[in-house]
Amino acid sequence: GVFHLLELIGAEQPLPKHEQQTAAAGIRWTDEWDNMNGTIERGYAGPSIFFENGHVRQDLSRAGQYARLLASIGINGCNVNNVNADLDLLTPAHIREFARLAEAFRPWGVRLAMSIDLTSPQTVGGMSTFDPLDPSVATWWKEKVDEIYRAIPDFGGFTVKADSEGRKGPSQYGRSPADAANVLARALAPHRGVVLYRGFVYNNHLEWSDRKADRARAGVDNFARYDGTFEDNVIIQIKEGPIDFQAREPVSPLFAALRRTNVAIELQTAQEYTGQQRHMVWLPSMWHWVLDTDLHADDRSTPVKQIVTGHSFPLANGKPRRGGFVSVTNVGMEANWLHHPMAMANLYGFGKLAWNPDQLPAQIIDRWTRLTWGNNPEVVKLITTLQLESWQVYEGYTGPNGIGTLTNILGYHFGPGIESAERNGWGQWFRGEKDGIGMDRTANGTGYIQQYPPQLAAKYESLTTCPEDLLLFFHHVPYDYKLRNGKTLVQSIYDTHYSAAAQAGSYVARWQQLHGVVDDERYEQVLGLFRFQAGHAIVWRDAINNWFQRISQIPDGQGRVGQEAGRVEAEAIIGAGYEPVDVTPWETASGGKAVVCHKAEGCTLAYTFQQSSGTYDIAVQYFDIWRGVSRYELRRNGEVVATWQADDTLPPAQFDANPDGQTSTRFTANSIALQQGDKLELHAIPDLRSELQPGTSHKAAPGELESQSRVPRDYREYAPVDYIEVTPSVRKVK
Repeated sequence: GVFHLLELIGAEQPLPKHEQQTAAAGIRWTDEWDNMNGTIERGYAGPSIFFENGHVRQDLSRAGQYARLLASIGINGCNVNNVNADLDLLTPAHIREFARLAEAFRPWGVRLAMSIDLTSPQTVGGMSTFDPLDPSVATWWKEKVDEIYRAIPDFGGFTVKADSEGRKGPSQYGRSPADAANVLARALAPHRGVVLYRGFVYNNHLEWSDRKADRARAGVDNFARYDGTFEDNVIIQIKEGPIDFQAREPVSPLFAALRRTNVAIELQTAQEYTGQQRHMVWLPSMWHWVLDTDLHADDRSTPVKQIVTGHSFPLANGKPRRGGFVSVTNVGMEANWLHHPMAMANLYGFGKLAWNPDQLPAQIIDRWTRLTWGNNPEVVKLITTLQLESWQVYEGYTGPNGIGTLTNILGYHFGPGIESAERNGWGQWFRGEKDGIGMDRTANGTGYIQQYPPQLAAKYESLTTCPEDLLLFFHHVPYDYKLRNGKTLVQSIYDTHYSAAAQAGSYVARWQQLHGVVDDERYEQVLGLFRFQAGHAIVWRDAINNWFQRISQIPDGQGRVGQEAGRVEAEAIIGAGYEPVDVTPWETASGGKAVVCHKAEGCTLAYTFQQSSGTYDIAVQYFDIWRGVSRYELRRNGEVVATWQADDTLPPAQFDANPDGQTSTRFTANSIALQQGDKLELHAIPDLRSELQPGTSHKAAPGELESQSRVPRDYREYAPVDYIEVTPSVRKVK
C-alpha cells in the first residue's frame, strides 16, 4: 500500500479517496540462478549479491535493498540459488547461512526459498538412495525441512529441477515427477511451504534423424498423465513456451493439460535469448501476449492468465487453485542490477503483471518511465515509444516467423549461430533444408499441435489460419511460400531484417534528443548501449539474410543481401601485416572472413575512397575479444580522424577467443568530410601483452571470478577486423 502511494506521488498521478487491490495470485516470486561460488548462470550484471567463495556474503546490505525493491513491485518471494543447485546446499552450516539471507528479506515481507537437488539424501545425508518412495528418504526430507524451519520460520519452500539437462531425478528409480514432488510437499505442508516443480523436463539427446522426435512435446508427454496426483502444495512451474525463452514461441500446451494440478508460469527477465541486457527489449509486451493467449480448453475461454491465477480450473469448492508467476531475474552487483538502465523496466513490468495480469503494457511502461526518468513529457514520450516497439524490433532482426531466436545455443545464447541448433540432441531444431524450412509439427509430422485443445489445434494445423509469426514453429514450408501480404517467405525475411535493423539503428539519434534533458551518467550509458545494439543488429541482419540467401538460392529482390552499399571487405583491402582468417560460423562475418594482426608494431588496411565527395559516416566492423584491448586509429590522408580501443566487456561473461557473432561489434566515425580519391587507412595495434599468454596469472576482469581467471587461456587479441563501410551521413533527428 505505501509503495503504491509513493508510486502515485512520484508519477504525479491523482490520489484516489479510496482504493482496494488484491494480488491476482499468491505466488509472485523471482528465481535467481546464483551459485555459491558467486557466479550467476545466465547473469549479465556482475557477480551474485547473495554468495561469494562458497558462502553467503558477509555484507548483505545489497540483498536487503533487493528485497525492498521486490516488495515495492508486489513480489513476495525470492528463490536465491540456481535451479542447478549445489549438491551440498542443505548442510547444517549452509542452512544457518541462508537464515541470514532470510533476515535481510524479512523486513520487506519477502520470503526466502531455495532450489534443491533431489539427490540430497545421498550427497548430504550419506544415504544409499534418493528414491522418493523409500520411507527412509521421506523421513530424511521431513527432518531436513523441520531443520530449515527452525532456522527460517517463514521459509517459502523449494524449487526443483530434475530429470533434465543432466540433473538426476525420480526416473532413475522408475518414479514419476509426482512421486518426487509429493515427498517434498508432505514434509513442507505442516509449515505451509510449497514445492515449485519445474515442468522443464526433456531429453537433450534426441535423435536428429527421427522426424517424429520433438522437444516441444516433452512437457505434456512427461506431466499430463500425472494430472490430479500432486499434493495441493505442489505447483508445476511451466515455462511460457515449450522450448526455452525464445524471442517468440507459442504458449506451452501444458497449461491446458493440467486441469487438476496447480500451475505457475515461468518467465525470464534475464535476457538470455533476447540480447543479454546489451540490447533493449521490453519483455512485458511479449508476456502480455502470452498471458492473453486463449487456449480454449473445454471449448471455452481459458486465457493463460486465468489458468495461472487458478480461475480456469478451480477447486471442487469453486475456489481458485494455487498458482502464480515466477521470473528468472538474475540481478547482479552492478549498480543498476541488470546492466542496461532500460532493462529494469522488465523486472518492474513482471511485478505489475504478476499483481494484475490485465494491466496494459502501455500503462506499465508509462508508470515505470515516470518513476525512473521523471515526468518531463518529452522524456516520457520518447522512452515509452522506444520500449513499446523494442520487442518486435529485436524479433525482426533475429529469428523470423517463430523459428526461434537463431542464436548460438551451444553455450553463449547471445550472437547469431544459426546452425548450432541443428543436427544435435538438444532438439531446438528448425530443419533448414534445400526444399524448405520449419518444423513440421502437424498431425503428419511430430503431432505436437494435437497437444493443444481442439479449437486452437485446428487453428495451428492449417496453413490458412496459422499465425504467420509462428509459421515456422509449426510448419515446414518452401522458401518461396507466399505469405498473406503477397511476399515470399524469404523476401519477407530479407525485408524484415533490413527494416528492423534500421529501426534499432535509429535508437541512437532518437536518444540524442534527450542530451541535457536526462542526467549525464545514464544518458552516456544508454547512448553507448544503443550504439552497440545498432551495430550488433547489423551483425544479426547480415548473418540471417546471408544464411537464408545461401540455403534458399533465392536472391534478395532488392539486391541488398551480400552487396551492402559502401562496404569493403577487410580481406580485400591492401593490408600491411594483416592476415585473412576464416570465421566460424561463416555467416557471422561479412564474406565469411576477417583479418588479424600478429605484429606488435601493428598492421594497416588502406584503400582509396572512390565515392562522390561529401560528408560520410565511416563504420569499422571488428571483433572485441574479452580481456584483450587492441587499439585502432582511423586516418584520412594521414590525418587521424578517430581513435578507439576494443575494451568493452561484451556478453557472455565468459571467454570466447573467436571472431564470431558473440564478439562482433562496430565503431562509427560520424560526419567525416571525404573527397573522391582520399586515402583511408585503419591502423591497429594488437594486444600481445605477455600477461595475456596461456598459463600467466592475472587479475580477474569485472564479472570474472578469480577461479575463472586462473584457467590457462590465450587472452591475446589480434586486432581482428571484418570490414569498413562508408555511407552518406544522416543528420540527427531534431
